[in-house]
Amino acid sequence: MKLLRYGPVGQEKPGLLDGNGAIRDLSGEVGDIAGTALSDDSLAHLRAIDPATLPLVEGDPRIGACVGQVGKFICIGLNYADHAAESGMDLPAEPVIFFKATSAIIGPNDTVEIPRNSVKTDWEVELGVVIGKEAKYVSEEDALDHVAGYCVVNDLSERDFQLHRSGQWVKGKSADTFGPIGPWLVTRDEVADPQNLPMYLEVNGHRYQDGSTKTMHFGVATVISHLSQFMSLQPGDVISTGTPPGVGMGQDPQTYLKPGDKMELGIEGLGVQRQDVKASA
Repeated sequence: MKLLRYGPVGQEKPGLLDGNGAIRDLSGEVGDIAGTALSDDSLAHLRAIDPATLPLVEGDPRIGACVGQVGKFICIGLNYADHAAESGMDLPAEPVIFFKATSAIIGPNDTVEIPRNSVKTDWEVELGVVIGKEAKYVSEEDALDHVAGYCVVNDLSERDFQLHRSGQWVKGKSADTFGPIGPWLVTRDEVADPQNLPMYLEVNGHRYQDGSTKTMHFGVATVISHLSQFMSLQPGDVISTGTPPGVGMGQDPQTYLKPGDKMELGIEGLGVQRQDVKASA
């Protein structure tokens, strides 16, 4: 299934994308694509519904982040060997963990704002993993059983804030609008192998990132198992699993986002995001 949330900011409703690409309203079945609605039992219930029996959503509504009420927005750094190389950093012995503020989350096609005093706002297409069942001290063998589904994430970053302003990376990762998620939450039964998904990102029609999850240093199961040794993962938590090479910081000369730019990014089977860029007010 492809689940989504649609409607004005703060008033999103749950929906389902039918086989014809139309949005069907799920408000009569679940309150939101969040929390207990992401459990195996809940997803099985939704999967059993004939989409044609659900109300058709007319028009072209705004698409919100594909999961609501996110408790933790966890990111994995330097998780692609070729991206670590372009960043001038060694591959880590264990997954590098950092957090984004959940207030950074926006819809997949919402406008991205360059924060005040930014000089190096960058892009990163990433595979997002949405937890559906609590994961605590889980093995790699069982880790994927705790996944509700997968989505596209743009892990926007202000590199000067991230690397030169002291403290943790969170400073450069958490500006408002720095976490577009969606358009769809694609349930795990539709993703045969999360380690074989082509992904790309373009700015103003130029393709900067053209990679695949198969070059991850630590795979999805390893990441989930590792995280669960240090914290419980709860339904609705989002894990952004790292980016392939081609970020602005890795260009020669370095290239960063500016007002008026347009981004397009996508992952095979998970949909496409399109964002305009403007300066923050």
